[in-house]
Amino acid sequence: MTRLVTYNVHRCVGMDKRLDVGRVAGVIAELEPDIVCLQELDVGRARTRGVDQAHAIAEQLKMSFQFHPAMRVEEELYGDAILTALPHRLVRAAALPTVGGIPGLEPRGALWVRVTVAEDRTLDVFNTHFGLVPREQRLQARALCGPQWLNHPEADGPILLTGDFNATSITRPYQILTERLTDAQRALGLKPSIKTFPSGFPAIRIDHVFVNEGVRPLRVQSGRSPLARMASDHLPLAIDFEVQDTASTMP
Repeated sequence: MTRLVTYNVHRCVGMDKRLDVGRVAGVIAELEPDIVCLQELDVGRARTRGVDQAHAIAEQLKMSFQFHPAMRVEEELYGDAILTALPHRLVRAAALPTVGGIPGLEPRGALWVRVTVAEDRTLDVFNTHFGLVPREQRLQARALCGPQWLNHPEADGPILLTGDFNATSITRPYQILTERLTDAQRALGLKPSIKTFPSGFPAIRIDHVFVNEGVRPLRVQSGRSPLARMASDHLPLAIDFEVQDTASTMP
């Protein structure tokens, strides 16, 4: 069994407005993950005291990491990361499409890392953070399902896509993704579903985990400790799963 945690850390600024990278790492450590996918990390930004948050969290968890800066402002970076102590390699880290003519939209991106979860089994982990506008979300979902990402010839084994999609299960971006992959919570028949936003009173499901037939979900849960409710505006979402032979099918 392998455990993955996806977590929008809100640049490590909690609901109490306090910047605390160690607190975020502590929330993740409570869940004892093998793989961690993070969104909204600051690296070298003045607003968060110049800390490399990806490096600091990975160091506290005793993991290595891959970081993709979705946004650059001179030397200041902001983006997403995948952390693990398992053997892995970066396959791709790149921007996702956006729409023009709408002021204030942040650049968005994705990371693709191949992780060796057992001696003879690998898992392609994709981590992303979609935009806020439905039109850009649709573009981003289609791009992820395209030939540079999920439909790339190299993405031919077990796949897990996760992140903050800023879209619920009744939206078109979600539907585009589920034409290609399966929502892990739906595969498990979870009712009610596990919601992660906002952290103080989680009422919306916008953090998702999608898998293909090579991944068998076993359990989905969120971190709901007092620490987790304070450390970010999202709760972390954890999935336990088994990586199967690609010929296997999900139950």
